[in-house]
Amino acid sequence: MKFLITILMVSSFFIAGKLTAQNKTITATVVNVTSDTGKVSYALCNEENFRMKPIQAKSSIIKEGKSEVVFEDVPNGEYAVICFHDKNNNDKMDFQPNGMSTEDYGVSTNNINRFGPPMYDQIKFLVADKDVSLEIKF
Repeated sequence: MKFLITILMVSSFFIAGKLTAQNKTITATVVNVTSDTGKVSYALCNEENFRMKPIQAKSSIIKEGKSEVVFEDVPNGEYAVICFHDKNNNDKMDFQPNGMSTEDYGVSTNNINRFGPPMYDQIKFLVADKDVSLEIKF
């Protein structure tokens, strides 16, 4: 009986460890920030919460024109990252009266139309069998 209980406990720890080990990290690096003033704020989203409340939100200082964050414990799936240079540290993206951004921004893929807000289908990427590393340009 003790042997059976031991086997069941070891099996449950192994299964729980495997489920946890499936979660990945996403490293997002902005490589061309125009100044070291302020910070870069990042949002990790999926399709359901895109451009609303993010799954994870992080900010990072800028050093020599680069900024980096790591989103941890990310389950497999489709995601998008949006970030912006918060030059004045007011924790929001600033806009001109005509709706154009006054602060640089970037997204998880660098091939988007810059006239208007990004669309999820244009910037999504897949988290599957390994950690993801993104190089973002403003």
